[in-house]
Amino acid sequence: MAIDGLILLDNTGRPIIQSGFRSTASTYPLIHIDAFNNALSKALRPGDVDPVIYIPAYNIADSPSACCHVQCADMRFLCPVSGNVDPLVGFAFLQTFIDILREYFGNLSAATLKENFDVVYQLLEETLDSGGHPLTTSPNALRDVVLPPSLLNKLLNVAGANINSTINSGSGLGSAGGPFSSPIPWRKAGLKYTSNEIYFDFVEELKAIVNKHGVPLSSNVLGKIETSARLSGTPDLLLTFTSPQILSDCAFHPCVRLQRWTRDKTFSFVPPDGKFILAEYRYSPNNSASSVARLAAPSAPAASLGKDNVPIPFVVKITFDIQDSSASFDITLTSRLTTRPLENVNVELNLGEGALGIKCIAARGTGGLGRGGVGALDMGLGGNAGASWAFDSKKRVLKWEIASVPPSSSWNLRGSFSTPPVAPRPSHALQVRFEIQSHTFSTLKVEQLQITGEAYKPYKGVRGRSTGYVEWRW
Repeated sequence: MAIDGLILLDNTGRPIIQSGFRSTASTYPLIHIDAFNNALSKALRPGDVDPVIYIPAYNIADSPSACCHVQCADMRFLCPVSGNVDPLVGFAFLQTFIDILREYFGNLSAATLKENFDVVYQLLEETLDSGGHPLTTSPNALRDVVLPPSLLNKLLNVAGANINSTINSGSGLGSAGGPFSSPIPWRKAGLKYTSNEIYFDFVEELKAIVNKHGVPLSSNVLGKIETSARLSGTPDLLLTFTSPQILSDCAFHPCVRLQRWTRDKTFSFVPPDGKFILAEYRYSPNNSASSVARLAAPSAPAASLGKDNVPIPFVVKITFDIQDSSASFDITLTSRLTTRPLENVNVELNLGEGALGIKCIAARGTGGLGRGGVGALDMGLGGNAGASWAFDSKKRVLKWEIASVPPSSSWNLRGSFSTPPVAPRPSHALQVRFEIQSHTFSTLKVEQLQITGEAYKPYKGVRGRSTGYVEWRW
C-alpha cells in the first residue's frame, strides 16, 4: 500500500514543508490543507476533529480521498491517502516519521523544523519514494545519508566544505564504511567503542476502569523494552526471561528472529546501534503459574481479579453530598503497595458547568496530619505534606496532586463548591495517573544475556518502571 504524501503545518494552519506529491495534481495537497483547517475551525476543541477527514473529489475525473492527521507539539502532520489504502498505513508512517525527527532534533517545534528545513526535506526524500512507498526508516541507516544537524556542520557548509561526501565515504573507513555498506540494514558496519554496554528498560503502562464498587471492569498492562546499545563489531545476542509465557501480542523490532521466539520464547538478535525499542507486548497474568495477587490487599474481593485483569495498586473511596446549588465531597486514596511508593499521583475530577467557590483541604491520612490554611484555600492551593490542589476555571476540572504516596498510606481531599443557580452535575469518574519507579506489573525478569561473535563481555543493566491511568467511577 502507498500513501500520497506528507504535509507539515504550523499552529496557524500554514504549511511548513511537504513531500513532492509527484503522482497527484498540484492542487491536491491544498485541498487537504483547506479541509483540515475548515474542520478545525468548526470544532469546539482541537481534540474534537476526527482523526480521518473525508475529502470529496475535486472534479469528476478525480476520486475521493481521506486526510489522516496527528498533532505533534505546536504542529499538525497530515497524510493524504486515496484509493484502496488503509488509513492505519498513513498513521503508522506518521508515527515513524515523527520518531525519526525526534532522533534528529530532540524536542520538536515548528521553529526547529524551519531552522533545519534542508535536513527535514532530505529525510522526506529518503523515507518516502515518488510512489508513496516507505523507503529507509531506520535511523542508523538514515544517519549515513542525511547528516544530523549540528553547529559544526552548519559552519562547514557555510565555509564551503563538502562534509556530506566525507561522511558518505565512510568517515575514513573506505568503501566498506559507506552508506548502506552493512549487510544488516539496522546496524552500521565497523562500529568501535572503548566501553561496550547495553541497557534494557522495561516500561509498562496500566490502563484500567473501576466501577463504583471498586471492582475493575477492565485492566490491561502494555509494555515495551527500551534498549540502548553501544557495542563494537557485530555481536549476536540471546536474551532469555524467567517467565516469557506472560508476554502476549508481541511486536518486535526487525532485528529479532521470529522463529527463535516461536520455538523457545527467547530473543535472538543483532542489535541496532544506539537507542531502539526491542519489543512491545501485553501482559497476560493468566499465563503465569503464580498469580499476580500480591499487588492487591489481602482483603481484596476475588471478583476484582477477572480474566487478564491486573490488580489496581491503590483504592479510592469517594463520598458526595449534592444539594440544590452546592455540593461537598470527600476523596480518600490508599496505596495497596507494601514496598514501593506511588509517585507523581495526579487525580482529576470534572465538577461540571457553573462550578464556583472551590474550597478544599488536602492532607495525608484522616487524623489531621497537615491541613491547608484558609489563605491556601482562597488561593486554590492546599496541603503542606506533599499534596496540593488546583482548580482549572476554564475546564472546570479539580486537580489533586501528590508527589509521593508511601506504601500503605492514605491521603485525603475534602472540599465543597457551589453552582448557582443550577444543581451541581459533577462527573461520576475520577481520572488517576501515577508512576512507580523500579517496578513492573508483570515482574518480568531477565534470566540471562549471552553474546556470541565478539570476544568482549559488555556491561549489562536492567531496570523497570511503571505508569498508570485509571478511571475510577463512583
